[in-house]
Amino acid sequence: MKNLNQILLEEKTPMYIFDLRILEDRIKYLRSHLPENIELCYAIKANTFILESISGLVERLEICSPGEYRICSYLNLPSKQFVISGVNKEKGFIEELISSEQPAGCYTAESAAQFEMLRCSAAGNKKRIDILLRLTSGNQFGMDEGEIENIIKKYRDDLYVNLKGLQYFSGTQKTSLKKLSREIKYADAFIEKIKIKYGFDFEEFEFGPGLPAVYFDKAEYDEKAFLKGFSELLGSMGFGGKITLELGRSIAACCGTYFTQVVDTKCNCGENYALVDGGMHQIVYYGQFMAMKKPEIHLIDPRQGECKEWNICGSLCTANDILVKKISLPDLKAGDILAFCDTGAYSMTEGISLFLSRDLPKIILFDGRKYTTVRQRFDTYILNTPKNY
Repeated sequence: MKNLNQILLEEKTPMYIFDLRILEDRIKYLRSHLPENIELCYAIKANTFILESISGLVERLEICSPGEYRICSYLNLPSKQFVISGVNKEKGFIEELISSEQPAGCYTAESAAQFEMLRCSAAGNKKRIDILLRLTSGNQFGMDEGEIENIIKKYRDDLYVNLKGLQYFSGTQKTSLKKLSREIKYADAFIEKIKIKYGFDFEEFEFGPGLPAVYFDKAEYDEKAFLKGFSELLGSMGFGGKITLELGRSIAACCGTYFTQVVDTKCNCGENYALVDGGMHQIVYYGQFMAMKKPEIHLIDPRQGECKEWNICGSLCTANDILVKKISLPDLKAGDILAFCDTGAYSMTEGISLFLSRDLPKIILFDGRKYTTVRQRFDTYILNTPKNY
C-alpha cells in the first residue's frame, strides 16, 4: 500500500486529497451531538468528488443545477435522496426530471412562478410531487410569508403537489447561538401561524443553520458546547414534524488537504516570500481577508532549524495571489511541499480556476487503504482558447 510520501513523490502538485475516513467520522460526530431525530441533507456544491461516499451517510442530497444532477445521475445515486433546489430551475430540466421513471425525492419552490412551473409539469405528467416552500430571510432567495400563504390557500389539497414542508436558510459560518435562536423562533412561529390560520400542518422543516467550518483560531471555538446549545434550540421548537438540517461546509471542509510545492523563494525589502505552484485560484478559506488569518498549514518532511516569517504566494500574475502572510515556517526551499488543511469544501470549485489557464489539480480520494485518483490534471487552456479543439 502506498503511503502519502510515495504519492507526493509520484504525483505532480498542486493536488487535493480527500480523506473519506475523516468525512465519515465528521458525520458521526455531528449526529452524536445533534438530536437523534434530526436528518441530514448534504449540499453537494460544497464538494461533488465525495458524493459516492457521502450518499450512504446522509438522508438527502441538495442539487442546485442541471450539472450537479448530471453528476449524481452518472454516479447512479438514488434519486429519492435528491432535493432539487436553486433559484434558476430551467423548465426543460424540470420537465425531464418529473417525467423520469426515477423522479427526484422533492423540489423546492423559490418563487410563485417557480411553484407554478413545478405544478404545471407535475399535472402535465399526471404525477404528484413533494415541494418544500422556501421562506425568504430577506434576500433574493425564497418567498415572503404572504406568497407562501397564497400557495397554501390555493393548493393545500391539490392533486399534483404535496406541500410537504418549509425550507429556511439565511447564510453560512454562523457561530452565534443568539442569531440561530432568532431564526428558529421566527420559522417556528410562521409554521404555527399557518397551522392556526389555515389548519395546515407542514410535515417537514428543512433548515440551513450555516454551521461553521473553523479555519482559524480553532482553540477559541468550543464546538461541543455550540452544538449542545444549538440542539437545545431545536428541541425548544413547537413544530413536531421532521427536521432536516442542510449542511455543506461544516460536513466536508475537514476531510480535504491541498498540497502545493514551493517553486522559488526570495527576500524582497526585508520580507521573505515563498512562491508555490498553486494559488488563490485553487484554495478558498471563507473569512480569509487579504491573507491575514492563518489556516492550519504543515510542511511535508519538516526539518529542524530556526523558523522565519514567510509570505506564501501563488503562481498567478496578480498581487492578490497571497495564500497566507507572515506564517512561521522553517527555512523553505524550492521543492518543499506545503499541506493546507480543511480544504474539503468549495476550494476546488469556488476559486477563479480559469485565470492564467493553469491546469486544474489532480483529485485523489483516500479510504484508509488506498489512494484513488478521481480526476486527472486538466488543461484549462482548452476552455480559454477561441480554437475549437
